Amino acid sequence: MNKNTKRTVRDAFLASVPVMAGYVVLGIGFGILMHNAGYGTLWSFAMALLIYAGSMQYVGVGLLTGGASVLTVILTTFMVNARHLFYSISMIGHYRDAGRYKPYMIFALTDETYSLLCDGKTPDGEDPNLYRFLVSLFNQSYWVTGCTLGSLIGSVLPFSTAGIEFSMTALFIATFTEQWITTKDHIPAITGLFSTLLCLIVFGRDSFLIPSMLLITAVLTVLRGRIQSEQPELVAETDLPAGEKGGAEK
Repeated sequence: MNKNTKRTVRDAFLASVPVMAGYVVLGIGFGILMHNAGYGTLWSFAMALLIYAGSMQYVGVGLLTGGASVLTVILTTFMVNARHLFYSISMIGHYRDAGRYKPYMIFALTDETYSLLCDGKTPDGEDPNLYRFLVSLFNQSYWVTGCTLGSLIGSVLPFSTAGIEFSMTALFIATFTEQWITTKDHIPAITGLFSTLLCLIVFGRDSFLIPSMLLITAVLTVLRGRIQSEQPELVAETDLPAGEKGGAEK
């Protein structure tokens, strides 16, 4: 491993440390929930490794214990994870020339990984694709570790799991707060809040997710010119070929 690669590994790890704090704790909660539902450590490890969708994994415990049909699982998964369709659209430019890293980076694009990579900025003089790949890999390793530890802890110590599913909501709130504090332009955040509230009122709690995502996309598409004019450095970064993005300031 050359010096530049070591620096990329270090920078990716440092960028992912805030996610580690959340993922390990939330993963432990999931592992405990799985154990209390009657599923062993291998189940927790496999779900974290192969599914890797925090909120859907929490929902999945109820689907497993309730004997849900395959169709129900498919529809529920689509509804819960529909937001990732919109994440992926905004990352097309950044992942376009990712090469061998692309399949895993697409798979590992969680809410928190997106929040770290969505601005397109990477450390000076480093391979941007390797950096994004490592950030994604570190984040999943934290989640897998937490889920596995939680299952092991649950098999040794008794825990009440009442209300534990709220931990994912708490993580989303923390992520939103961090982005609000660190970003000057609050138009996307305000759009998301009011669009979701409107659709919740109109469509109800069981059907608001997809309409709210569509409304958010429509509004942000209309406001795209204004948002880009206020953040020209992000526009320039998005338009650069993948090999030239590593020079952007972090």
